[in-house]
Amino acid sequence: MDSFPDTLHRLRETFRSGRTLDAEFRIAQLEGVSRFLQEHKQHLLEVLADDLHKSPFESDISELIMCQNEIDLAIQNLHSWMKDESVPTTLLTKLNSAFIRKEPFGLVLIIAPWNYPLNLTLVPLVGALAAGNCVVLKPSEISKNSERVLAKDLPRYLDQSCFAVALGGPKEMTQVLENRFDYIFFTGSPRVGKIIMTAAAKHLTPVTLELGGKNPCYVDDDCDPQAVANRVVWFSCFNAGQTCVSPDYVLCSRETQERLVPAMQLAITRFYGDDPKSSPDLGRIVNQKHFKRLQGLLGCGKVAIGGQSDERELYIAPTVLVDVQETEPVMQEEIFGPILPIVNVQGLDEAVDFITRQEKPLALYAFSNNSQVIEQMLERTSSGSFAGNEGFAFLTLSSLPLGGVGHSGMGRYHGKFSFDTFSHHRACMIASPGLEMLNDIRYPPYSEWRKKFLTWALKYQSCTLL
Repeated sequence: MDSFPDTLHRLRETFRSGRTLDAEFRIAQLEGVSRFLQEHKQHLLEVLADDLHKSPFESDISELIMCQNEIDLAIQNLHSWMKDESVPTTLLTKLNSAFIRKEPFGLVLIIAPWNYPLNLTLVPLVGALAAGNCVVLKPSEISKNSERVLAKDLPRYLDQSCFAVALGGPKEMTQVLENRFDYIFFTGSPRVGKIIMTAAAKHLTPVTLELGGKNPCYVDDDCDPQAVANRVVWFSCFNAGQTCVSPDYVLCSRETQERLVPAMQLAITRFYGDDPKSSPDLGRIVNQKHFKRLQGLLGCGKVAIGGQSDERELYIAPTVLVDVQETEPVMQEEIFGPILPIVNVQGLDEAVDFITRQEKPLALYAFSNNSQVIEQMLERTSSGSFAGNEGFAFLTLSSLPLGGVGHSGMGRYHGKFSFDTFSHHRACMIASPGLEMLNDIRYPPYSEWRKKFLTWALKYQSCTLL
């Protein structure tokens, strides 16, 4: 087996050969990922159940289908995505050809998390392969069953001269990051994101950081509490709350809280029964370390719903906390579990003030029957994504980018955004070797007439005079 430096050398040699530039080669790799998903579907459902207690339906809609949709979109559109993009010219450059060429960066490192071990691994991989890069894929060691399948079976479906898998934990990852890559794509926590960015800076390597943070959910007094409860509970408990865009806390008035909490209890019972622990549709916490952390957060504020836990099963009940103070631990870190604190505010202005005092979140949610409230929340805040009267259903649309801002990350992906992220957009201009007489006006000495003409000619984009 190759050492890691030898593997990187092999991948770089493949890229230098130009093999990955051909559209048909790229499509063949994408088709390989598709076959991997189709031929291993049942096994993948089983390992997701083993790692996170995901139901087959939840795994299908949040992992397999979304990955397949990204593959299909890339295959259908790759030739058009790869085409040179013509751009407007000025009168001074009208006879030249000006365009943007999308070129692969080269050797890409993709570092994936554990919470959606297929989706958050394969969706960026699709973008990197579609853009013509060679890839080192680092699946999370925490979702160990998924990691094993990705390391053992996925490479059989790809050209191994341009693809490799790196395994291990933080120690091995530190060693991997000592090497130079042409692009790094990381999904994970802001804490680790800073480590990735520091390592990348040593080689001036560009990065996409898909991070997280505390995603606010504002509930206006003018709302249907049961409709809001249904949507907030489902998205908060999906994958046992282990989703980077999951609502992390609710902001509402005390009056709305009094209506919302009973509605949330009804929603939890409707979705997961009187004993949520026995529901096949409710996931589990990924490991004991994360379970212990979440268990500690149950002591914040006052438990209004849930609060039960079972360490043996890594089970945390769907929980709502009230009387929560901003200074408590549950409000100081991303929760990443089925625990939802409610913080009381008096109206939209106070909610906006609360949100804008925090780091910019990956997602922000607002619920109101008043469209002006939704619009005001959108206009007066900043976040990676925004949803009004909805949860994170926007993740299902390849036509929308996913990405953070500020502390919640940088860069974006999904659909064509993934292709663009993994492509260098090269500015190109090609002129005729002849027609030098037309260029003569550009050269000194500059008469007053030449100065005026050149100034005028530079001002006009998409000029059609010639």
